[in-house]
Amino acid sequence: MFQAASAKLAQTLLVLLFVSAASFAFLKLAPGDPVSIMLGSDYSKSSYDQLTHALGLDQPVVFQYGNWLADFVRGNWGTSYITSQDIFELAVLQALPVTLTLAALSLLIALVIGIPTGVLAALYRNSWADVLATTLAIGGNAFPSFYLGILLIWLFGVDLGWFPVLGFVAPWEDFWQGLWHLTLPAFTLGAWYIGLIARITRSSLLEVMGQPYILAAKARGEPAWRVVWVHGMRNVLMPLVTVIGLQLGGMLRGAVMTEVVFALPGLGMMVTTAVLNREYIVVQAGIMITGLLFVAVNLAVDQTYQFLDPRLRRR
Repeated sequence: MFQAASAKLAQTLLVLLFVSAASFAFLKLAPGDPVSIMLGSDYSKSSYDQLTHALGLDQPVVFQYGNWLADFVRGNWGTSYITSQDIFELAVLQALPVTLTLAALSLLIALVIGIPTGVLAALYRNSWADVLATTLAIGGNAFPSFYLGILLIWLFGVDLGWFPVLGFVAPWEDFWQGLWHLTLPAFTLGAWYIGLIARITRSSLLEVMGQPYILAAKARGEPAWRVVWVHGMRNVLMPLVTVIGLQLGGMLRGAVMTEVVFALPGLGMMVTTAVLNREYIVVQAGIMITGLLFVAVNLAVDQTYQFLDPRLRRR
């Protein structure tokens, strides 16, 4: 068990190292000059060279990456060129909680709506309920998040006035106000996953309901709700958890556009603003946090299998 954990840890470190090197190299190839933005439109060549040297941007890319990696591992993530704010504080303490809260609420909405919809479609196959659930699933997958967000803002924010269209209130400071502000962004981000979860639940449950142990449970006279939600859904959880784990990385990517549309101060807005300002060191921090979250989710899903399927538990 210790060897397996050590191997997974080594794989995780290698993945993060590769992500950091690739992203650092691509950011250096991107157009733009942070020094020019910091100095403004009127500056001398001597001041440009002096600031470039002070930031270490005149060194070879390999040395720049090595210095950045050493500082990053020690927790010294540098400061923003524009705001002079500590990047660790900006990314981890301010932006990350917003993105995680948005992703968690979006996933909760997707599970609460997607699983019952998929179960209903499976139990009433080829009925109007199945057609309605399939339409919902396809419709949720068809709308891009930025387009759906604009429609929701126009309908529920501007026209009806039910929800705020911009701004963020932390739920840990004011729970109900925070949920009110996050409702439209969370539904925008979770709409695609509602359709995905509904389709996976439907197809998996249709396959499970024809298994001999389900027929045996029905023959014993067990209630229909127990047959479906206990015996059936127990075996649907494996493919469902797999899909959710693999797609959580996509949810983090989708959060970028959602945060920009609703002006939420999360990682997506932070990275977008940093790209426009050519603050590549801030972009690098956002990429590393996203990569770390993606790897952590996959490791958690891998460990979850042992609880969902007793056959995978080590004796």
